[in-house]
Amino acid sequence: MFNLLSLFILLFSSLIINTAAHATQPAATTRNILIFGDSLSAGYGIAVNESWPALLGERLKQKGKPYAVVNASISGETTAGGRTRFAAALQQTQPAIVILELGANDGLQGLPIAEMQANLGAMIKAARQHKSRVLLVGTRLPPNYGKDYTQRFETAFHTLARREKIALLPFLLEPIALDASAFQADGLHPVAAVQSKLLDHVWQALEPLLKR
Repeated sequence: MFNLLSLFILLFSSLIINTAAHATQPAATTRNILIFGDSLSAGYGIAVNESWPALLGERLKQKGKPYAVVNASISGETTAGGRTRFAAALQQTQPAIVILELGANDGLQGLPIAEMQANLGAMIKAARQHKSRVLLVGTRLPPNYGKDYTQRFETAFHTLARREKIALLPFLLEPIALDASAFQADGLHPVAAVQSKLLDHVWQALEPLLKR
């Protein structure tokens, strides 16, 4: 006869089975995306929460992507300066993805392209040793720096990405480069209103890395 004791045993057994089933389901793990750049990523001249890295964090949450953004960008940073603090940033954040956006200040200061390339290459190798996927973000210089220097500068990013077999976004400011109203009074730093355009541009190159 199916008595109260039998019913209790059946219910208790069902509870154990259901609990065990839930326990075997892996919990979602949030991984870090380290943005390592200069003023273009640090949000120079605008509120930090208006910058494209902050907007990236919001988009990842909206899309349910298990990633958190850690923005270690510093205004005025060169590749040499970035290289000196990169190992510590990797150790502290253990990123799954690194967005490396440095080089603009090297170019604006007319620094040797070979040194810039070596610094970026060292950071890329360090990131890969940490099992981090890398998105290299390039830039371009105004024509007044001379045709030879500007061409070699731009080519350096392509050469690095091809050699290291990493993702490349050739020019961060491409969606707004020809729109004077998109920049602050210095003509170099984007205004808050166009940060979403920069995010859309970065997202195209970043999204494939999120799926790996």
